[in-house]
Amino acid sequence: MTTPAPRPWQRRLKLALPPPSPQLTDLAVAAVVALLTGMDAAVNDSGHRQADRLTWLLYAMSVAALLVRGRWPVGVTVVTGAACAGWALYGHIGELLNLPVMVALYALAAQGDRRRTLRAAVVAALVSGVVSVIAGKDVAQPQGAPLLEMLWPLVPLLLGEVVRGRRELMKEYADRAERTEADREREARRKVDQERARIARELHDVVAHTVSAMTVQAGLALDALDSRPEVARTAMRQVRTSGKEAVRELRATVGVLREGRREIPVAPAPRLAQLGELAEGVRGTGLRVSLHTATGGRELPQVVELAAYRIVQEALTNVLKHAGARHVAVSVAVSGDRLTVEITDDGQAAATAAEDGYGLTGMRERASAMNGCLDAGPQPGGGWRVRAVIPVGEGVA
Repeated sequence: MTTPAPRPWQRRLKLALPPPSPQLTDLAVAAVVALLTGMDAAVNDSGHRQADRLTWLLYAMSVAALLVRGRWPVGVTVVTGAACAGWALYGHIGELLNLPVMVALYALAAQGDRRRTLRAAVVAALVSGVVSVIAGKDVAQPQGAPLLEMLWPLVPLLLGEVVRGRRELMKEYADRAERTEADREREARRKVDQERARIARELHDVVAHTVSAMTVQAGLALDALDSRPEVARTAMRQVRTSGKEAVRELRATVGVLREGRREIPVAPAPRLAQLGELAEGVRGTGLRVSLHTATGGRELPQVVELAAYRIVQEALTNVLKHAGARHVAVSVAVSGDRLTVEITDDGQAAATAAEDGYGLTGMRERASAMNGCLDAGPQPGGGWRVRAVIPVGEGVA
């Protein structure tokens, strides 16, 4: 059964009226109990002891104790219980004279724990039974059966235990909902961070590679502008082509990011078959690139081919930007359930190592995302080598 949602006026009333303080609640409860118990104490059955000073003294003790029941429930229970026993032993009977101790027992159970409630139940039942037996010796003042007298203190204790258990259950539900919401927020932040890192890698790979190639080609055009105009024109055409490609890639990436722009055509993710085009574009900068692929005609998962393509692209970008190499060799081979990507150059290893770090970080992240690994470092004979090993088994999506 679901709890109905609060109506607007109920929500406004809840906001306008803050919950009462514990002291005010204790005062209100004590006032109600004082009214009901006082009415019962003022009028006793004929033939029984009527209210006198001792009756009103015990009454005042009980009401005063209830004013602090929220702070000292055990002490209040003892005081009200003693007053109730005093009335019974004094011979003043009444239907509501045990109301103060019942309220105290309820507070004792509602504010404590199960062990304290059990101890209080045993003590209250025994005391009530003993008082009933002692007071029952006077036939002129008959009391209830001891067994029934032992049961009535258990009623407020049981009610308080039920209320406390429900309160703890609601708190547990609230804590669980809060933890679930916190976990959901952490998961959402984690996914956002992952997506931001992925977008950053894509933008870095596309822009860095294209701009680096354009920079080298523009330099060639400037050097050949006077002596070899045809070479300069060819280089500038390549710069224009690379610029258009970069703009297209950036528009496609931004189109994916913009909400509600699903109609923007996005080119398929690059695959290993396009490494030849990538190498050809790099050759336009004057760098000799040798490409060797040995996949055995095997179709690899798209994410694996994309990761391998981007690693090669970023490695070539680093060579263009930092190495000052004349030749670079690219090898992509499948052996068993592993794809090995290796890029070596004959440039200056120290210069390559001085790269700003985003490229190597992105390559390592791509390999790690595929449960693979990547190593990069100088070669013994000079130059720089990047080597990545990526699983291509059925577990890779």
